[in-house]
Amino acid sequence: MRQRSLIAITAALAAGALTLTACGSRDDDGGGSDSGNGGTTVVIGVDAPLTGDLSALGLGIKNSVDLAAKTANKEKYVEGVTFKIEALDDQGQASVGQQNATKLVANDDVLGVVGPLNSSVGEAMQKVFDTAKLVEVSPANTNPALTQGVNWQKEKVRPYKSYFRTATTDAIQGPFAAQYVYNDAKKKKVFVIDDKKTYGAGLAATFTEEFKKLGGKVVGTEHINPESKDFSAVATKVKNSGADVVYYGGEYPQAGPLSKQIKEAGAKIPLVGGDGIYSADFIKLAGAAGTGDLATSVGAPVEELPSAKEFVANYKAAGYKEAYEAYGGYSYDSAWAIIEAVKKVVEDNDGKLPDDARAKVVDAMQNVSFDGVTGKVSFDEFGDATNKQLTVYSVKDGAWGTVKSGTFTG
Repeated sequence: MRQRSLIAITAALAAGALTLTACGSRDDDGGGSDSGNGGTTVVIGVDAPLTGDLSALGLGIKNSVDLAAKTANKEKYVEGVTFKIEALDDQGQASVGQQNATKLVANDDVLGVVGPLNSSVGEAMQKVFDTAKLVEVSPANTNPALTQGVNWQKEKVRPYKSYFRTATTDAIQGPFAAQYVYNDAKKKKVFVIDDKKTYGAGLAATFTEEFKKLGGKVVGTEHINPESKDFSAVATKVKNSGADVVYYGGEYPQAGPLSKQIKEAGAKIPLVGGDGIYSADFIKLAGAAGTGDLATSVGAPVEELPSAKEFVANYKAAGYKEAYEAYGGYSYDSAWAIIEAVKKVVEDNDGKLPDDARAKVVDAMQNVSFDGVTGKVSFDEFGDATNKQLTVYSVKDGAWGTVKSGTFTG
């Protein structure tokens, strides 16, 4: 995962969006502004960690949304509408994400937002967007509670009508990993570690439940401080536990050093994690110790999907310095879902945006369905992706390689 160069272009786009906003919107609450050439400008907001430890994933999200907007403009996909992006950096922090949500709501030209990366940030943004009837489509949030309520294991209740996601949830990802670890990798004794955050703790919990159900034994559990880089005490506990595998609920900035230190402590066993560790930066941080470690990630490998060939080629041609990373295809599809919803709203209103465009876009999103980069894109009654595909990856020769694709069979 690499840092990114399109900052100058994006800054120009953001500046343009601000200028358009200053010129005044088409109407009081509809969104979209006169672009000065007889058309309408619609802004797609992006919220992701663009700086800090998780920036590799965040910049891949931003670039991919930018590519979708440019593609729609080139194809004149929505007659009379020009799409631009406004990207804000949440630094992976819930409080910053909430502030960003407020900023995006305040820009009348914003008719949809792609992001965020972190489930904890998504949790902080949902109400702000829902109150403003502004659609949010996350390419990466996987905690089930965001779409199905905090008591989702007992009774699923959708908390926010405006929230959607193109990534499948940890209700599937955790158990899918457990089935692979127990049935395929033949590991029977696991030490479970998480970072106490919404995503990590939730993923570790769903993995643990399924692993036990299969007959596996949890020989130890531990929570780490995500601000720390010294995990020697935890590594010693893992070594002394007799575990033949470690499951980590969290993200790559901690998972890499954790894997390295577990091996250094003498436990030559694989570390397994979710999509939060599926990054080239994990391999850099873990070093040679990362060989044999495993990660699950949403969907099938983009490089292997016929539906993604055009995206991969166009991304490369666009000259972005950073990789699209784990969520590139999902980010493009999230942005394209917003573009499809805007197209529907415009077509249903005689070729122009209605006064209540934001609310209409939310309604239209529920029925969006198209063949995307990641396959068929559509949403169920909770706003969850109907595509439940997942893939297991393993570190070999300094890179992630595909091991198995499929879905959880309960």
